[in-house]
Amino acid sequence: MPDYSLSGKRALITGGSHGIGLAIAHKLADEGVSVALLSRNNLVLKKQSEILVRKGVDSIHLICDVGSQEEVDNAWKELTEAWGGVDILINNVGGGGRWGSEDVLDTSLQVWDEVFRKNFGVAAQLTKLAIPNMMENNWGRVITITSIYGEKIGGRPWFNVAKVAQATLMKNFARNQKYARSGITFNAIAPGSILIPDTGWAALKDSDPLEFSKFSESLPFGRLGRPEEIANLTVFVCSSLASYINGASITIDGGESSAL
Repeated sequence: MPDYSLSGKRALITGGSHGIGLAIAHKLADEGVSVALLSRNNLVLKKQSEILVRKGVDSIHLICDVGSQEEVDNAWKELTEAWGGVDILINNVGGGGRWGSEDVLDTSLQVWDEVFRKNFGVAAQLTKLAIPNMMENNWGRVITITSIYGEKIGGRPWFNVAKVAQATLMKNFARNQKYARSGITFNAIAPGSILIPDTGWAALKDSDPLEFSKFSESLPFGRLGRPEEIANLTVFVCSSLASYINGASITIDGGESSAL
């Protein structure tokens, strides 16, 4: 097994109650990382934190609606009172790819604003909050989970724009010498179609198995990705082995995208 040198680090994962965020939490905990989970679902977060503690790490859960800047600030205050800060920030919360209508003219600007806030806004807010403590420690990892639609045109435009903005945010921070020379890296991870319970693809699988099967068969591997596969890559990018990966947008889609 490779030595990722992550034991004793502290991580905050947004959208940590299920799917990709939760898979990342468990993979990091397996490496000895204490994990703070942030989401709206109190019961699920509490249960998952208890499971993570059994792995021998500290875990706290933060109840927060990321649509509110004030709630995010309050959650960060709660976190810093408990831990002082974090070494790893995983900007995982996002979504909105199926919001609105296929017709842009039938979709209100409120949808654009809400999707942009849920994806880009909270990532920018938390990244700004996390950097000072990382600089004090001369080490940090900020990883934003984007999408293949953050690398190419596709999907509904509000989602496409928000995901491109997330990747651009990471690239801009990465090019700042002050942060890079403080041992902090900023990267985007861009998943393709991932099968996550209680989300769009899972709903399609239940409502229209034939259409879901047709789409799955169109993919190079004949299946959608799994949250654990995204988590594996994320933990590697957090690790000491990835110390020179900075400002990258790494696609993990099984070959789904036609983008180079």
